[in-house]
Amino acid sequence: MRNETSTIKQVSVVSTGSVSIHPEHVGPTRKPMYWWLFTSRSWTPPLPINVYVIERDDGLVLFDTGQDRASVTDPGYFPGGITGVMYDRLARFDIGPADTLRGRLAAIGYDIADVHTAVLSHLHQDHIGGLRELTHAEIVVSGEEWRSFQAPLPELRGLLRSHIDLPGLRWRRVDPGPVDDPRLAPFTAGHDLFGDGDLVLLPTPGHTPGSLSLLVRGAGHPPLLMVGDLTYDARLLRESLVPGVGEKRQLSDTTKAINTLRERNPGLVILPAHDPGAAARLAAVSGSFSRNQEVRSRATG
Repeated sequence: MRNETSTIKQVSVVSTGSVSIHPEHVGPTRKPMYWWLFTSRSWTPPLPINVYVIERDDGLVLFDTGQDRASVTDPGYFPGGITGVMYDRLARFDIGPADTLRGRLAAIGYDIADVHTAVLSHLHQDHIGGLRELTHAEIVVSGEEWRSFQAPLPELRGLLRSHIDLPGLRWRRVDPGPVDDPRLAPFTAGHDLFGDGDLVLLPTPGHTPGSLSLLVRGAGHPPLLMVGDLTYDARLLRESLVPGVGEKRQLSDTTKAINTLRERNPGLVILPAHDPGAAARLAAVSGSFSRNQEVRSRATG
């Protein structure tokens, strides 16, 4: 179902600090993950930790929630032992006092109390950091991702139970089902978040088994696709080059599907979670949302 008039007023991006990772993490690489994780001495320049903010008529929807500042201030945030060494080798974070989800939203004029839904691309630490501030909102995650989280030893898969399974959170687990929309091809499964066709969740496994992407579309603006950690650079995705973290065959299959979707939807804007160019690509089309709102105001005024 599609509305002729979109409920989306604006789409913005905020960053809850930055992260440096190994070049092999970004990819492409032929090295096994645990080999480069414990031997690589190189780090990328700081990459953003993006949270996408969708302003609708009824409030705010987030795609991902960023990294928790406590991860750099609380010595007990991460597990100990060899598991803790793995986390220490995986990423280096720079998160300042103002880089909370609440603070970043306020900096662009939003109140976190207006967030009614937060969609998580997956459950890794740099996507769930704002959960403590969202007990008033509904938290959406794929059923497959939740089932993976419930399996034994989630911390070894990058899922920090003590920072995910928090009291007071309202979880909504969704399993994408069959969709009948030729504009989503080659995807044959999805989940229409609000039943109006504006926000559609697509299953994009590879980085994790239950990773989701969010397609944002509506009258008067180009479609946007928020892809989480399917890629760390939209250029690499376009060239069908996959990261060094995840299940390679799934990553390749999902990347192929996204590129086919792009070919069938000219102007589709790809927005990864850590791509330094994502904010500029979004800014380049953000004016279309404002123009669309002006048209809507004149039509309903």
